[in-house]
Amino acid sequence: MSEIPTRFRYYDSPLGSLLLAGRDDALTHMFFPRENSAVEPDTNWVSDNGCFPDVISQLGAYFAGELQEFDVPLELNGTLFQKTVWKTLLTIPFGEAWSYGDVAHTLGNAGASRAVGLANNANPIPIIVPCHRVIGADRSLVGFGGGLDAKIWLLRHENIRFRGDEGINQLDLPL
Repeated sequence: MSEIPTRFRYYDSPLGSLLLAGRDDALTHMFFPRENSAVEPDTNWVSDNGCFPDVISQLGAYFAGELQEFDVPLELNGTLFQKTVWKTLLTIPFGEAWSYGDVAHTLGNAGASRAVGLANNANPIPIIVPCHRVIGADRSLVGFGGGLDAKIWLLRHENIRFRGDEGINQLDLPL
């Protein structure tokens, strides 16, 4: 029995050309374009411009401001803790930002902020698993795999509020 090949395609987004990869209909990876560290498809991946039509459609609707929650098959590969963090990220509402501590508290382990940050950084499917909605407790825009400019763009696109801060329409984002 042969292993199901990983298929890939590119999606032209407002943030640049995103590399999508996965098996069957399940998305396993999304990579941002990066000047010095762009991820190239693995040599044994198969190019397929027809794969992931639902992902393409929903990304288009998201970037057009018509979709707030994705409903596509995902295959999240990581440690049990990472998968638990990523599933928690999926519960962060559109338009809201949580701190690493908020995520840790939701997991029932308030002291796990640093571990949450490491798992957040290892998220293989950004945007859809919304790691961009996680910020520092002081509202600092700590690292993001797609780069800080992409994180700011996504936060602005979603008109993000900081969790529990109902009086502020948007975080104070740098221009």
